[in-house]
Amino acid sequence: SLFRLKDLELAQLGDSDVHVKMLAAPINPADINMIQGTYAILSPLPTVGGNEGVGEVLEVGRHVATLKPGDWVIPAVTGLGTWRTQGVFPEEVLLKVPSDMPVLSAATLSVNPCTAYRMLADFETLVPGDSVIQNGANSGVGQAVIQIAKASGIKTINVVRDRPDLPKLVERLMALGADHVITEDMLRKPEMKDIFKSIPKPRLALNCVGGKSTTEMLRHLQPKGTMVTYGGMSKQPVMVPVSAFIFRDVRLRGFWMTQWRKEHAQDQESLASMMDALCQLIRKGQLTAPACTEVPLQDYKAALEAAMKPFMSSKQILLL
Repeated sequence: SLFRLKDLELAQLGDSDVHVKMLAAPINPADINMIQGTYAILSPLPTVGGNEGVGEVLEVGRHVATLKPGDWVIPAVTGLGTWRTQGVFPEEVLLKVPSDMPVLSAATLSVNPCTAYRMLADFETLVPGDSVIQNGANSGVGQAVIQIAKASGIKTINVVRDRPDLPKLVERLMALGADHVITEDMLRKPEMKDIFKSIPKPRLALNCVGGKSTTEMLRHLQPKGTMVTYGGMSKQPVMVPVSAFIFRDVRLRGFWMTQWRKEHAQDQESLASMMDALCQLIRKGQLTAPACTEVPLQDYKAALEAAMKPFMSSKQILLL
């Protein structure tokens, strides 16, 4: 296995450092890809895995201004290495979050909900009554898209792979606020017309699958609509019919949260307003953590195995 559990010496607490006791950290597909070396960022090995999580501040260096013991923090950067019980980090790589939110919401806040929020905000100007279509709708991002859209009065058409427990999944996504949940096959069926009797065709499509799924979603996009690709779970390229470009002038864009953070490193306001909006939604119960399975750190092998299984409907969260 690529992973080992090791005891390491804690670094000395510098003047601008923060000593954090980690509380919980999820296992995301990108975390595993980074370690396998199939991601755009490669950490020099050996390294501590995990890009997301929440911790409690135990102690701060004397120049630390924004944090104090007892505060909850999440990573402000990619590659922090959250799969650990404690760490000493520079102040600027941490973001304070309210400590009265559920621990699993905080642990899963910095990647998926932020990605969902940015994709809904940055590509098309959506107003209440507009619709969005997305594949991989049961992913962490997908579940956040459903809830954030719902809170903004935007309708969602959610595409999932057919599976043995489909009715249960449909029920779960509808409970989160999904307007329609359909399988990949349904995208091709004439019944799609019925959906568009009650809601407008989407101006925004969100794609984390690629391949045929993308081509089918594009059919339903409004002219001049935008498809944003943020993942490629099928490992197939994005296929676009020429007619979609010529006759409907669709736009194809990409999104990567890590890149957004780099580009907005100096723009504290954008980051703060996004985090405030998300924390408000969590506080009001309009944005919940994805379905989670909590696993103690010593059982990390089982958690990693489960995280790599297809059709996983529950996110593995390491309790630290």
